[in-house]
Amino acid sequence: MTGITRDMTIGDILRTNPQVASVLMEAGMHCLGCPASQGESLEEAAMVHGLDIDALMSAIEAF
Repeated sequence: MTGITRDMTIGDILRTNPQVASVLMEAGMHCLGCPASQGESLEEAAMVHGLDIDALMSAIEAF
């Protein structure tokens, strides 16, 4: 899935590509609706959840 970058906020990603929620949920990001997560960048959220951002970006691209 192109157009998603590591510096995009979770909110922006979900507004423009709602289908990517399943990839994020599968990776362990179960708080996608949380107000705080809406303003976090994908990279920040990955760090908070102990995820490798490069692996997460690859999973999003493969989706």
